[in-house]
Amino acid sequence: MRPETPVPLTLEEHRDLGLELRNVNARVRELRDLMVSVYGPNNRAAFSFIKAAEAMDRLCEDLQTQAAMDHPGYAADRYYT
Repeated sequence: MRPETPVPLTLEEHRDLGLELRNVNARVRELRDLMVSVYGPNNRAAFSFIKAAEAMDRLCEDLQTQAAMDHPGYAADRYYT
């Protein structure tokens, strides 16, 4: 059995997902800043928030790259950042 070829997200789907992830990313950064200011960067929970924020940044960068690959030539370069 042959695997199906994945269908890329549409521009609208990338735009919608980007909006959601930008909001989530902003909130994770706010919470990270709060935890670091309260407990310091060496606290285990604060450190986990730092790592979560870094992971969200990587996810948004990867999805931005994917959007550009899915729709070359379109203005999809700011959906996730």
